[in-house]
Amino acid sequence: MIAVSNLAIQFGKRILFQDVNLKFTPGNCYGIIGANGAGKSTLLRAISGEVQPTKGHIHMEKGERLSVLKQNHFEFDEIPVLQTVIMGHTTLWKIMEEKDALYAKPDFSDEDGIRASELEDKFAEMEGWNAESDAAALLSGLGIKEEFHQVLMKELSGNQKVRVLLARALFGNPDNLLLDEPTNDLDLETITWLEDYLASYENTVLVVSHDRHFLDSVCTHMVDIDYGKAEIYTGNYSFWYESSQLALRQQSQQNKKAEEKRAELLEFIARFSANASKSKQATSRKKMLEKINIEEIKPSSRRYPGIIFTMEREPGNIILEVNDLAASMEGDVLFKDVSFTVEKGDKVAFLSKDPRAMTALFEILDGKLKLDAGKFSWGTTITHAYLPLDNSEFFNTDYNLVDWLSQFTSGLNEVELKSYLGKMLFSGEETQKKASVLSGGEKMRCMIARMMLKNANCLVLDSPTNHLDMESIQAFNNTLKNFKGNVLLASHDHEFVQTVCNRIIELTPNGAIDKQMEYDEYITREDIKELREKKYNG
Repeated sequence: MIAVSNLAIQFGKRILFQDVNLKFTPGNCYGIIGANGAGKSTLLRAISGEVQPTKGHIHMEKGERLSVLKQNHFEFDEIPVLQTVIMGHTTLWKIMEEKDALYAKPDFSDEDGIRASELEDKFAEMEGWNAESDAAALLSGLGIKEEFHQVLMKELSGNQKVRVLLARALFGNPDNLLLDEPTNDLDLETITWLEDYLASYENTVLVVSHDRHFLDSVCTHMVDIDYGKAEIYTGNYSFWYESSQLALRQQSQQNKKAEEKRAELLEFIARFSANASKSKQATSRKKMLEKINIEEIKPSSRRYPGIIFTMEREPGNIILEVNDLAASMEGDVLFKDVSFTVEKGDKVAFLSKDPRAMTALFEILDGKLKLDAGKFSWGTTITHAYLPLDNSEFFNTDYNLVDWLSQFTSGLNEVELKSYLGKMLFSGEETQKKASVLSGGEKMRCMIARMMLKNANCLVLDSPTNHLDMESIQAFNNTLKNFKGNVLLASHDHEFVQTVCNRIIELTPNGAIDKQMEYDEYITREDIKELREKKYNG
């Protein structure tokens, strides 16, 4: 259990939050959410002791162990992989080190023998004899094959290091587990493994993540940092989001009677309680939702961008025809023999085990990359707008944002351009910012504004949630669900793909897999798993 009492954190004149009182109890997973800069990661660092609070204190039960997911990929470069994981249990590791040092002494004394006996007892209590096998099982579950368990960390790829650091945090079943963006750089299979692991975890978990599907799968509560406060709400991210939106609508309906509002809230809670049975945390979450006091449901102060795509013309029946397309990079075949036709109404998610494949396909379709073989043609009624993975070339300029956006249209005046920027949350003096100094999230919002200007009927999106905050991701997701044109996208955001797309095309070195179905069905069907194995292994 972790208790936070009267916590305040301030940097200079900026107060992140104050008067925070929270209690995190075993058996629950708490997702920490808030706008960018609200202090999500800072709260985790304060709990871990990395940041000293301005005021208040944090208490853990005596003897409880805290484990934190490390983000420094180079910290353990000279240490073997298996040892890096075991070192995550600092108490056990210190016992192992002291024990080994004693047994290595050439002048082993009676006193050393007594101390070694004490250490052996503690070692046995902590099930130290199982440490190597437990660490190996964690690594294997996270996709690190046995052949890598004894190599130095520096010999691993960046993606492999992420998995080892996650295994290190999970090792030894810590009483309190802090995870900051744990799904970054993880593939689908590893994220699913982690969701299953945390859903049955009996201790206390605190997690910061932009992955809404992950938060929905593992969280029993949300900690919302808003208005300079931090409050705990029962339920997962979807429940928090929809309830806060409902409360916001009710707040604007001043004439609505109190009993009508109450009835609407109670109906909302009942609906979510019924749907909770679909969750991995089903039973406990359903009971919690049924106990919710409707006074807990409050509107959020979050600002959501106004992402609105309008089509200049209705698309015809043929959107895109692709025949025997092939592409390679640095000697690797990204895909070959790829043929498909995109038709009206299709919203297609492109997948591949090599993320370069989707980017190559989109660059080819946009005319920026030469293909190795094959051909493609857009329908005569189609105008497409492309959101590239790498947008850096667009921002090598000292233009302010109004002048920057004006490059992509000739028909709008300054007031109209500022209106587009305003929809993307740039207002007042912010519109005079230089494009070259924008953050990653600000650049993405500018690129979305650029897309909106095109009035295209087909949107091509390469990793559209990169650098965006939860509010922008949610707004983008909502608008794509209702977009009447076509969408071609590649994304690691499970919720994005599942709720937007009705067709999956997977690019492999041995052709494409093309299925008219939702993402969840595609990734769980056993026959498709077998087909994917054949396609990748030739």
